[in-house]
Amino acid sequence: MKVLVVVPTFNAGDNWGKWIEGVNGQKNVEYAVLVIDSSSTDDTAAMAESAGFRTIIIKKHEFNHGATRQMALEINEDADIYLYMTQDALPANENAFSELLAVFFNEKIGAAYGCQLSRKEADFFEAFARRYNYPNESVIKGKRNAGTYGIKTVFMSNSFAAYRRKALSDVGGFPGHLIMAEDMYAAAKMVLAGWNIAYCSSAKVYHSHAYSITEEFRRYFDTGVFHALEPWIKQNFGGESGEGTKFAISEIKELMKESPAKIPLSIARNLAKWVGFKLGENERFVPLSVKRRIGMLRGFWYQFR
Repeated sequence: MKVLVVVPTFNAGDNWGKWIEGVNGQKNVEYAVLVIDSSSTDDTAAMAESAGFRTIIIKKHEFNHGATRQMALEINEDADIYLYMTQDALPANENAFSELLAVFFNEKIGAAYGCQLSRKEADFFEAFARRYNYPNESVIKGKRNAGTYGIKTVFMSNSFAAYRRKALSDVGGFPGHLIMAEDMYAAAKMVLAGWNIAYCSSAKVYHSHAYSITEEFRRYFDTGVFHALEPWIKQNFGGESGEGTKFAISEIKELMKESPAKIPLSIARNLAKWVGFKLGENERFVPLSVKRRIGMLRGFWYQFR
């Protein structure tokens, strides 16, 4: 299989050297690397070029979560597999790529995503989110599993995910009109078209974020907007709210054993997520001027609304 690794970048910072080292150190697989840089003001692009990566520069305002990743398909049409990463997802070992790509020998797999480990300096909440969303057991999910996994059937993260070109092309690739979650959008289209999605627990990267309560609210507002504007996903696979309740209960149960004093903070964090998500789901009632202030991805409201 011909593999292209794609990473959008912008001022990648101190970890960029580690990312390059980790990617260049992958074993048992051949691949090329494409960097799409949004006019970084630091040495991100220069370091990528020095590492031997093909590097394309776009204007900062031209970046779009879906359209920028779709660009990789349109300018590199000969790859069989497109492996997408983010600039802060660091391979955990030299076999991260080979473990993720191995599943594509199953011709029914349209896309696969790996396990994201929390950073070594992560606090409880950051680490728990990764343990909950990325368990130790691998699984293959398809349309037949929707009743079991619900919205998790089409869970996907382009921080570390690979797509079969044929499957991605069959569903129209990544659209440019979304506020976020171009990965879930593509996965859902694939599943409805009969493809399967694989979660590979043995393919690991370090990638997590320490979100504040305010940031959680903003992030989940954007998530709610995505589902409000793409209601077909909920109609086919169920909503996020039930999964959010399971997550909150699991987090509190673990805190009861490890750190009961943090339970009030857990409740506050999950309440912020719920309020943000519900507000996003009902974005049609929220004034545009407010939406341009409260979400994380505010540029969407200037570009598409």
